[in-house]
Amino acid sequence: MNRGSWQIDADFPGGNIVVERVAADSADVRQDLRDTEGWWFWWQFRVRGAQGRTLAFRHVGRQPNGRYPLGLRGPAVSSDGGLTWSWLGAEAVDISESGAVFRYLFAPAAREVRFAFAPPYIDADLQRFLRRYAGNAHLQRLALCRSRKGRPVHRLHAGCLSGHTDVRVVVTARHHACESLANFVIEGLLEAVLDDAGLGPWFQRHVEFTVIPFMDTDGVEDGDQGKNRRPRDHGRDYEGDSLYPEVRALRQLAPAWGEGRWRVACDIHCPASRDRVIQLIGSPYPQMWERQQRFGRILESVVAGPLPYRTADDLPFGKGWNVAANYAGGKSFSRWASELPDMALALGLEFPYADVKGCEVTAAAARLFGHDLARALKEYLLAEGLVRATSR
Repeated sequence: MNRGSWQIDADFPGGNIVVERVAADSADVRQDLRDTEGWWFWWQFRVRGAQGRTLAFRHVGRQPNGRYPLGLRGPAVSSDGGLTWSWLGAEAVDISESGAVFRYLFAPAAREVRFAFAPPYIDADLQRFLRRYAGNAHLQRLALCRSRKGRPVHRLHAGCLSGHTDVRVVVTARHHACESLANFVIEGLLEAVLDDAGLGPWFQRHVEFTVIPFMDTDGVEDGDQGKNRRPRDHGRDYEGDSLYPEVRALRQLAPAWGEGRWRVACDIHCPASRDRVIQLIGSPYPQMWERQQRFGRILESVVAGPLPYRTADDLPFGKGWNVAANYAGGKSFSRWASELPDMALALGLEFPYADVKGCEVTAAAARLFGHDLARALKEYLLAEGLVRATSR
């Protein structure tokens, strides 16, 4: 939609906005909920042709409890076509009864600027990351299946690819399409595994990873919320007959691929819009919860990046939203995986969008947490005897 010389739209991969009204120097917008049950907060749009102007954007899609879809550090902004992002800052947001408004001064050369709830991550970002490792002998790119709309669903194998691995690990993300920061954590994990030094050589000798970066491939590219999707949430599709091809294919592939050596499953999510802690989501099974706690203590002890993790922040089953009623629609990936034979550790991990205990979440900080996750995983596998201690 345009007003005079400037235009606002979401007609690009990952875009999501409904434009309610456009005036000379402002626009009223709300997130597109599409097939979402209830309210969720993801949005992303671009503005073109506003060089040198100051425009105001009012979000009118208010949550029932009065919140608007702007996070702890305001909107994310990119002036290079979505290659890099920064936070505009909470101080740039003004909240009133009519909506949550942020204003932006467009630089004289800013022909296109993108705004989003948080830094997005789509297939183009993944391809940029993978080009860094073209020809790497410890990374293999395959397809899990085709999505409902015919897109390839990426399946990455990393680490020990000789077939003589001690342990196999499955890592998933984007069961909810909007949870973009999870992919930056995965980039960091893969950086550690593929490094020629540091942790890399150990993983390349002992551990094979299968990583599914986009469990809702169509939702990621279409800019969907994904959370509480009708008729079923991707993250609750692990019971009975799976509705989505990604889930169905993973349920068929992973146990056979594991050959009795699939011992760890990790599903990375992002939480509610204003949550500020990294947390493990407790299993309803006491033995698995004990293992999760052991892993958590190791993770807390090895964190070297800027984002803190504390076991005290973990969410045991029966507390907060982690209750049986929240899983009435079906099993999660980590719940399904924890019920498989030989599964030593099944994790659901929540990684915030913008802020962890006052520390800024950026793509770089999220990658460093991925390094921390890799470090903790190595120590856990050694401590539990899943890899021989002589292999340190």
